[in-house]
Amino acid sequence: MKELLYLKDDQLKDIIEKLFLGYRESFGDAKKILDKHSIGIAHHKVIHLLSMYKGVSISDLLKKLKITKQSLNRILKDLIKKETIIFKKDKQDSRIKHIFLSEKGEKIFNEIFTIQKKRIYNAFLNSNSQEVFNFNNVLKKITNE
Repeated sequence: MKELLYLKDDQLKDIIEKLFLGYRESFGDAKKILDKHSIGIAHHKVIHLLSMYKGVSISDLLKKLKITKQSLNRILKDLIKKETIIFKKDKQDSRIKHIFLSEKGEKIFNEIFTIQKKRIYNAFLNSNSQEVFNFNNVLKKITNE
């Protein structure tokens, strides 16, 4: 592993390019579905996080997205109009709202996930278990998990 300490700038640029291309391809797969529902990547990010963190509060969603409250409000308004999300008040503190995907929101998420899953699954299928494990560990470190 010591050889990794000596990665040249060109090698790091190549890795960053691969991350960019991987992002572009995996989210490009979802573009047709997003267009069909007249929503964009920002909406998809919220839908994805709501599928992962059911009932997340607005403040926690803001922390996960690292965007302004104004930006999130715009996205949430769009998703409300499209009937893809629902809010439930907290049982102990009525000032806190929890956000959930509606049935329609779940359907949109599943459409997107199905198409993205194919690309990721095929990449993993063509990799050995150690490569998959190492890839996941490196991604965790990139995302500070």
